[in-house]
Amino acid sequence: MSKKGKIYITLTVLAILSIVVLEYTKPQAINWFKSYASHHKIPFGTFIFHEQLERIFEEENIEDINIPPFQFLKENKDFKGTYIFINNNLTFDTDELDLLLNWTAKGNTLFIASDNLNSKLHDTLNIETSIISNFKNIENIYQLQLKNKQLKPEKLYTFDKAQQVTYYKKYDSKKAKVISVIDNVIQEDNKTAKLKYPNTLKQKFGKGTIILSTFPQAFTNYFLLTDPNQNYTAGLISYMDASQSIYVDNYYKSGKSFYTSPLHILLNTKELKWAYYTMLIAVFLYVIFEGKRKQRAIPIVKPLQNQTVNFTRTIANMYYEKGKHKDISYHQINHFLEYIRTQFHIHTNNLDSTFIEHVTARSNNTIKDTKALFEVIKEISAKKEVTNTELKKLNKLIADFKSKNKWKKAKT
Repeated sequence: MSKKGKIYITLTVLAILSIVVLEYTKPQAINWFKSYASHHKIPFGTFIFHEQLERIFEEENIEDINIPPFQFLKENKDFKGTYIFINNNLTFDTDELDLLLNWTAKGNTLFIASDNLNSKLHDTLNIETSIISNFKNIENIYQLQLKNKQLKPEKLYTFDKAQQVTYYKKYDSKKAKVISVIDNVIQEDNKTAKLKYPNTLKQKFGKGTIILSTFPQAFTNYFLLTDPNQNYTAGLISYMDASQSIYVDNYYKSGKSFYTSPLHILLNTKELKWAYYTMLIAVFLYVIFEGKRKQRAIPIVKPLQNQTVNFTRTIANMYYEKGKHKDISYHQINHFLEYIRTQFHIHTNNLDSTFIEHVTARSNNTIKDTKALFEVIKEISAKKEVTNTELKKLNKLIADFKSKNKWKKAKT
């Protein structure tokens, strides 16, 4: 790797490490998700509310319900007390709502805090909701007030994290009682508030009671930790019967009642989370710099050499060493005649004077030399035995003839 490449890699690693350090040391962002789950300690969880219930009421009288109300009511037909539902959105189906209302009518309390309920419950209780206009309330700050004279109705409670707030636009004033009101008109502490939007109602239903609130934020950690807002929530809780059991719904929640992801432990612990991220970054760098396709070295294959000449020389030496001069001369003469046919395009069937003239004319040899060569060829061809001297003479004449004809081959 070049020096410049190493510098780029070093700078990349340093940049990534710097980002990791900055992310690790920066303050953790606040999670404003509206979960309303009793085990969540985020601002819009209800962990503190659940703790206060256990402190105000006897702990053995409080039960968390993690199954649908329909299933719980079917399995426990004789239980009595207060059933609490807190969430930003509650949509009971028809059968489930009928069971809840029938259970309430037997002398129990149904406590619902939600800014969005299904329409059947509204129709049953003859109520309608609407949204408070915040046209003049850019900062979304609202004030709340309890109406019961025993709960200090002159006291105001402020909430500054509302996106929109609903209230009861229509209700049966003969059956329903307003417990608290809300408004986006900020009042000074030394003046009596004149809030006009009902947001919590208490209404008799059969032998029981239904308490409806459009402000579930009153039970969240953020609201309860903002002094003196805990007194407002305590005022709402005071309408529950402390002598009876309290059933807290954990099924209808925007946040999960339990974690299903195996990565929760890793991502929920700061140290483990960044160890996990560091591992991912390391794998990413490995893929970039080491994960490239590596090809096996291809060996150099030398082309096959033409061994014809070597083979011919080997055979010739074998014949020569065994004294087969006649066979050697026979092959030499045939090879030379093939040379005449391919180089000069002359038939070699009849080696007469005309043939010699044609060969001389097409080669760079004299007619004397050509005649001498072919006379030796005729003599050797006619003999049954050839001596070493005769073989050498034949070889020399053929070699001289071909050497003088090289310019012809080069020219063509």
